[in-house]
Amino acid sequence: MNQFEYTRANTAQAAVNALSKETGAVFLAGGTNLVDLMKRGVSQPTRLVDINGLPMDKIEQTATGLRIGALAKNADVSEHELVKKHFPLLSMAFKAGASPQLRNMATVGGNMMQRTRCPYFYDTAMRCNKRQPGSGCDAIGGYNRMHAIFGASEQCIAVHPSDMCVALTALDATITISGPKGERKMAFGDFHRLPGATPDKDNNLQKAELITGITIPFNKLSANSHYLKVRDRASYAFALVSVAAALDIRNGVIQEARLAMGGVAHKPWRLTEAEKALKGKAADLQNFKEAARIAMLGAKGYGYNDFKLKLAPNAIVEGLKMAGGV
Repeated sequence: MNQFEYTRANTAQAAVNALSKETGAVFLAGGTNLVDLMKRGVSQPTRLVDINGLPMDKIEQTATGLRIGALAKNADVSEHELVKKHFPLLSMAFKAGASPQLRNMATVGGNMMQRTRCPYFYDTAMRCNKRQPGSGCDAIGGYNRMHAIFGASEQCIAVHPSDMCVALTALDATITISGPKGERKMAFGDFHRLPGATPDKDNNLQKAELITGITIPFNKLSANSHYLKVRDRASYAFALVSVAAALDIRNGVIQEARLAMGGVAHKPWRLTEAEKALKGKAADLQNFKEAARIAMLGAKGYGYNDFKLKLAPNAIVEGLKMAGGV
């Protein structure tokens, strides 16, 4: 681990100013991902700007939804009564992620910022365009069992590891961001990036910007929601494939559908066309299978992860069945 300086920020503006002044400075919240990256030599910040003292951990109801501060702990959000009542999908996603110990430390903002768990990214002896742009991608043609089947590029086939982010993508959350130019908002689905020619860029934050919170609008999906995570073991394992499914069903007919997947792309993967196909249809197995077929259009395996081409549509159907009570 490289040597670094440490600063504790007392205000959001002070935190933003600290990053504005120093290229190698990064924010420190729970540190559950950042410290691992520093130990491996993947991340080498020159300064850690501790933001844990900022008043950004509240979970509160607004006139139109729920606002969750960026420093709210994953464990606290998953067990909060307002979250379980209005957005059970998010609570389920949190509980599917990491271990209880990590959920007690990890923050909502940090969860959004976590980086891929691709083993080639973590191993500095391997070629990785995400870690070292222009070096190549050893995952392509290598052991790529955990890797992407959607939205990949010739530069990178890594996947985003978060469960929380899959649920927030399906729930149409909005992010509030503070930076040198003031405050701005961003749709959650626009936050993370596909790799393209710049896989080293995980998201669309600008220099020195700080996530301060997220807002989730109320919906009519709480009664029929399910988060399905398919993994190698029952706990503390990242998803091979995950599905966030939520349906507004009235008199057996789907009025609205929300679907997103994890473990399949460089960002949480929203299944917009499958959602459209479900709207106005009966909540039955035949329509769920058709939605899964549509969702898989354009999917591509890279050898060791070809099994996901069958696993993913089966997971979509199962997630919809669980959400719809079919």
